[in-house]
Amino acid sequence: MRSMLNRRGFITAGAAVAAGVAAPGLSGCGLVGGDESDPDTLVVHSSLGGTAPGSATFRAVLDMFRKENPGLRVKSLINGDELGQVYETSRLAHKEADVVMVNLYDKTVSWTALGATVTVNGYLDDWGLRERILPAALDEWTDDKGRLRALPYIASNWPVAFNRGLMHRAGVEDIPLTGDALIAAARKLRAKGTAPVTIGGNDWTGQKLLAQIIQSFVAAPQAKKLYATGDFSGISGAREGIEYFVELRDAGVFTDKAQGLTTDSMTTQFNTEAAAMQSAMSSALARVPDNVARHTDVGGWPLPPGAVHDRPTILRTFTVSGFWVSPNGTKKIETVEKFVRFMYRPDIVSRFITEGGRDMAVKSDTLSDGFPLVAKAQQLGADVSQVVLPDLYVPPSAVQPMIQATSTAFTPGVSARRILSALQGAYRNA
Repeated sequence: MRSMLNRRGFITAGAAVAAGVAAPGLSGCGLVGGDESDPDTLVVHSSLGGTAPGSATFRAVLDMFRKENPGLRVKSLINGDELGQVYETSRLAHKEADVVMVNLYDKTVSWTALGATVTVNGYLDDWGLRERILPAALDEWTDDKGRLRALPYIASNWPVAFNRGLMHRAGVEDIPLTGDALIAAARKLRAKGTAPVTIGGNDWTGQKLLAQIIQSFVAAPQAKKLYATGDFSGISGAREGIEYFVELRDAGVFTDKAQGLTTDSMTTQFNTEAAAMQSAMSSALARVPDNVARHTDVGGWPLPPGAVHDRPTILRTFTVSGFWVSPNGTKKIETVEKFVRFMYRPDIVSRFITEGGRDMAVKSDTLSDGFPLVAKAQQLGADVSQVVLPDLYVPPSAVQPMIQATSTAFTPGVSARRILSALQGAYRNA
């Protein structure tokens, strides 16, 4: 279900809900059912559910918070990819949760500007959290009007994982650092019946890798403009980046039928050693089985001649999850403060690192020793160059069309010109 939370949709649907009429596009979504009247009831809406890294830790620390605050009732609501739509629907009925833990991506980018959540600049200092949160994380969560959308919490490194065992068996001795070396490695791996690079070409993982490859020829300032405007034909380097992607695709670098795969397909292929490489964020690295992790290294994406970067590239982001405060939450702000400050305690943050294998947007001396690939990614440092994560710049209305264009890009035989047209077309209604 597409989001209704733009200015016109927000006003129209809000009036319909207030009048007791089902707003178009909202039926069937359900309401969160937040309790806006009881200051001793806290409703937390989170995307940390199921088996995702950190989910078990989140459930455990919630129980810990309940035990430390016996007079406070905590209601936990969990949604996955549909969280944004569920929250928006509940907000239109003024039944939203008090605190939301979700990433800064797609429709959530505009929440604070539209009044779906409140600016948290004042809470940052009032609750003593400024010194706890990494300055770079605060920068990413702050919009161009100076509004801090939410309090940053979970971050991510996003390198490439290389299964050295599979590569050695195929005669690939070194991790490829250049496009030519990557193509040569792909040929050897295919000759042994192993897929080279697995990727979810039909979802956000493929979108991120395509964006990363395009930035081989686009410097950071221009990349921000590129993803904000969709001007793939006018911004220097974008066309060359698309052509480099096509060269890699047509050389067999990506797994077969990548255009139809998802992040789950990608993770399964790598974790079962059906593929030798994957572009993987920290949460995926944390789930690599021990028998595979033992002979896996991490690094950056190989570069072509003439690239604007001098080292293989990775993505990094501090926007995986933060604490958003809703208008309902402001009515019981002392309760919200108690919960949020609890979550930023050093012992709680350390649990997400040691038990959940998460990178954090919070200062901590704790290391991910139990998750060797996450730890390796944290230590890449100067060995890699960082490119721009498009999430903060792509207009929300263009996000899903961009993923559709990504699937087109991963389809064999599609020309660079057609990919460029598809990417620009994703911005047509932005």
